[in-house]
Amino acid sequence: MATLGVPRIGRRRGLKFALENYWSGKSPAADLLATSKALRAASWREQHDRGVSKIPSNDFSLYDHVLDTVAMVGAVPARYTWTDGEVPLDTYFAMARGNQGQAADCGHAGDEHAANGHGLAAMEMTKWFDTNYHYIVPELRDDQSFALSSAKPVDHFLEAKALGIHTRPVLLGPVSFLKLAKSPEEGFNPIALLPRLLPVYEELLRRLKLAGADWVQIDEPALVVDLVPNERDALQFAYCRLSKAAPELKIMVATYFGSLGDNLETAISLPVAGLHVDLVRAPEQLETVGRLAQKELVLSLGLIDGRNVWRANLPAILDRVKPIVAGWPLDRVEIAPSCSMLHVPIDLDMETALDADVKSWLAFAAQKTDELVVLARALAEGRDAVAAELEASAEAAAVRATSAKVHDPLVEGRVAGINVGMTRRKSAFTVRSKLQADTFGLPSFPTTTIGSFPQTAEVRKARAAHAKGKLSYVDYEAFLKKEIEAAVRWQEEIGLDVLVHGEFERNDMVQYFAEQLRGFAFTQHGWVQSYGSRFVRPPIIIGDVSRQNPMTLNWWRYAQSMTPKPVKGMLTGPVTILNWSFVRDDLPRSAVCRQVALAIRDEVSDLEKAGARMIQIDEAALREGLPLREADWQAYLDWAVECFRLASTAVGDATQIHTHMCYSEFGDIVDAIAAMDADVISIETSRSQMELLDTLRTFKYPNDIGPGVYDIHSPRVPEVGEISNLIMLARERLLDGQLWVNPDCGLKTRRWEEVRPALVNMVAAARAIREKAQTA
Repeated sequence: MATLGVPRIGRRRGLKFALENYWSGKSPAADLLATSKALRAASWREQHDRGVSKIPSNDFSLYDHVLDTVAMVGAVPARYTWTDGEVPLDTYFAMARGNQGQAADCGHAGDEHAANGHGLAAMEMTKWFDTNYHYIVPELRDDQSFALSSAKPVDHFLEAKALGIHTRPVLLGPVSFLKLAKSPEEGFNPIALLPRLLPVYEELLRRLKLAGADWVQIDEPALVVDLVPNERDALQFAYCRLSKAAPELKIMVATYFGSLGDNLETAISLPVAGLHVDLVRAPEQLETVGRLAQKELVLSLGLIDGRNVWRANLPAILDRVKPIVAGWPLDRVEIAPSCSMLHVPIDLDMETALDADVKSWLAFAAQKTDELVVLARALAEGRDAVAAELEASAEAAAVRATSAKVHDPLVEGRVAGINVGMTRRKSAFTVRSKLQADTFGLPSFPTTTIGSFPQTAEVRKARAAHAKGKLSYVDYEAFLKKEIEAAVRWQEEIGLDVLVHGEFERNDMVQYFAEQLRGFAFTQHGWVQSYGSRFVRPPIIIGDVSRQNPMTLNWWRYAQSMTPKPVKGMLTGPVTILNWSFVRDDLPRSAVCRQVALAIRDEVSDLEKAGARMIQIDEAALREGLPLREADWQAYLDWAVECFRLASTAVGDATQIHTHMCYSEFGDIVDAIAAMDADVISIETSRSQMELLDTLRTFKYPNDIGPGVYDIHSPRVPEVGEISNLIMLARERLLDGQLWVNPDCGLKTRRWEEVRPALVNMVAAARAIREKAQTA
């Protein structure tokens, strides 16, 4: 059995702290590399001790596996001034995070890669298929050259080998790599670069074979998305070449996140030794894989969910699988998770505070590994060999199915009562916008932020002390009010037009709300990587969801009481709460989302009644929930938009509804964005130089929009001129009357030392453009 990939971060988030210490200059590169090596060794040993027979290597990354591939093939954009040889560590991180030139926060030798004192912008970042993991988007030109510039896959294989552990190296496939890439040259398709890229992969495979590898896992998730004929031809061409590069090295092509569908014939016909299929996201594939019995292929069955935390019903899985694989040679069947377990927490045993029933329903990466071993033994030795494990699995499933912690008849009845009138604003945007303009009297190009301000060490320390009972609620509330007051006064001082309270009371934009809703459970150590050193603890939706009490009202009231300027009420939308949680798997996602939407609707109504006239309902994750196949998009978008509208429409015309969306390809869903009918939407656009607005211009998007002019995922402080240029690019695409000025995203993860000058520059740039527009 195989694990395909495991979490990188370590049980105590060792990778996070090592990265941040290096970036801040508190520790040298040697410490970061030593910590990383120790994390890899611990992971390999644990998998070996648990009985994994196909242990992956090269699934570890310091930031992102796609960025690792960029470095491996020498596809470093020219602005980073790298020429040849191994890509330096600080160049690697500059591609991921940008740098500030001589003032870069890493404080290391990589600063010489800055082109000037203003530093370098990071590469674009977007979501990895339909997950909440972010990858760095490769930038490729039509004259792109490639060279093997990192031996990391070989190095990690040899590292494990020195520990006495034989691994199966993991690579991102060449076709998926090119399909995930973008080009600054209009009309150029990076797939055309495949003949130039393949020699790098061929050389790498030869090196792996010389190092002693007998198998290599090459991930081609592109096989589960819509492909055109030339892309299918590219896969055939690539694997005909790669299979000959090191003939004795066997290739396992791994697909995941969905069904092969119309790409099945292509996948089966590839000249490789093995094929992995996702039987969790696409269980119907089990009925077709029987055809593979006629092929000399090792079939890897993705039976355990690598993206969710529910304990598997092992007897039920065996009932489905056993008849299909009966009679197959055991050496041609692998048991595996549906995908890499990068997307789940590490070990449920660390969770000492979870309700006992709820804990018995869950499995994290360590427990999922054990489930794989049980399934593999059951298929190889018979059910009697693992009878106790199978019985415990079935019992947990039965208890969960009937638990009162899962089912609430009141919630189910309220969802049944939803009607069309509950999902529509009273008037069209053209009517609302005039009323709102009279209400607020804002200048052109109004400035605001997305919501959160830096969560300083003092804020985190106070929250932790309160959680541990060392700081009373009275003292904690006083501390938070002091932070809010300081933030409001500072926003007034620099001249922002629409203010926020800063969200200092919130640990996470989803968890904060989930903790106040019924139907959720929470972990202490259930960290999952979002990008780089950014880790989140997704809440777990265990049952029917409802609101108990107002969740944000008092904090908004306090902030608004201190200023005549509008303060936005800040909420997280139902689709984002759904997509950024581990969702129950016993109901359709649409049904769960409607429950959450009703809870947020109640909060919106209470905010408006209290006097809030601007309410932001963030739907940062709406795009990432989009199915991978275009044929399935509309069904998802219909219920996702319905849920946003259900949450947002119980207000009068004078109340302005804002929403926010993060790193996504918005062009895919522009109709749905318009159908949401938010009065103002803010989106990430700075890394793409406003390119994402082209679709909105073509579409003639009617409502107001705040394209991000400040990349908050980079430590750089943008200059006034840089921000002004971005606003001017936005003006070329949209009407002045539509445009707001704001950062790309919330500022929680940044330092005040970066945020203060950046927002001062943003306000100055907006004023300059405002004056220019008035005199034009």
